[in-house]
Amino acid sequence: MSWIEQIEVSEADGKLAETYAALIEQRGKVSNILKVHSLNPAAMGNHLELYMTLMFGRSGLSRLEREAIAVVVSASNECAYCVNHHAESLRNYLEDDDTIGLLMAADGLETLEPRLSNIVRHAEKLTTAPGAMTESDLGELRAEGLSDRDILDLTLIVGYFNFVNRIAMGLGVRFTEEEVSGYLND
Repeated sequence: MSWIEQIEVSEADGKLAETYAALIEQRGKVSNILKVHSLNPAAMGNHLELYMTLMFGRSGLSRLEREAIAVVVSASNECAYCVNHHAESLRNYLEDDDTIGLLMAADGLETLEPRLSNIVRHAEKLTTAPGAMTESDLGELRAEGLSDRDILDLTLIVGYFNFVNRIAMGLGVRFTEEEVSGYLND
């Protein structure tokens, strides 16, 4: 489901088949954003390793905070694919449809609880106005208890989602309700 050729799971062989099999074992299925890499399995593997490190690795940022960052960056970039995928994941950690709606619209972020508000507003600013970032922006995060490692993780996640949003939008990656839901280990 993109504008370029993709190799389906049933047609894969070699390294691509191995990567697909590992994804199915680990996550239950292969997302369209990874299938779009199928013509370059090495890039797919590197992409997946970075994603797993940033979103599931050790961090002072909670899984809820990481998914909220993903949603806000993707909403700021108007990437429906990633907004919907990560809003679905966010629902595993947050049972507040109003808050999820604010995050999905990247609007009203200042009304969220202070730590989450500062994190996602920082993510939005870094996405929409990176040249306006100043050292004082980090002070606001530190005031909410974020360590320098947390700030690094936040910045890496913002950078990652700006990257992946452009892959999704630049190659026309689409989602279906079935593809968005039911991943393992969210």
